Amino acid sequence: MSDVAKDKAARLLRKTGSFSSLSSYDVKVKESRRKQKDSMSTVSYMDDPGHHDDIPRPTQQMENTYQLYPTKYFPGATVNNILKDVLPSYLQEEKYEPELCRQMTKTISEVIKARVKDLMIPRYKIIVLIHIGQLNEQSIRIGSRCLWNSNTDTFSSFSFCNQSLFAVANVFAVYFE
Repeated sequence: MSDVAKDKAARLLRKTGSFSSLSSYDVKVKESRRKQKDSMSTVSYMDDPGHHDDIPRPTQQMENTYQLYPTKYFPGATVNNILKDVLPSYLQEEKYEPELCRQMTKTISEVIKARVKDLMIPRYKIIVLIHIGQLNEQSIRIGSRCLWNSNTDTFSSFSFCNQSLFAVANVFAVYFE
């Protein structure tokens, strides 16, 4: 079995939980690797609805416009209103459960990204980061760094708390020249 086929089978294994496509030796090797890595954090993108490895996208050649500044700037106040609307509507009555919050971060980020893209702001790349944590007498510091042009690039941020959880939403807008 080739490495590409093994990787595909491993992805299917994670999605479906079936061992039918892997040999027992490969399963044992993968399990022994997991035991060695128990102290590392991982991020899973397998549940992302927009993530399709099997379907290649056709490349589209674009002409250079040499437009250095946007015709329409990113509306920070409008995006703040979107964040103030979405976070409380999804998290107002929720209790902190790690698995539920993991799914909620993906859902909320997709909703916010879709609503910001509906504003039809040309030539901006939109990055949405959502952090949800348990509210249990602790503190958190969230930092982010990026190389950007302070004349055109910007961000919006909003924090939300209820009785059992907190959420921080950041939307970064980076102008694509």
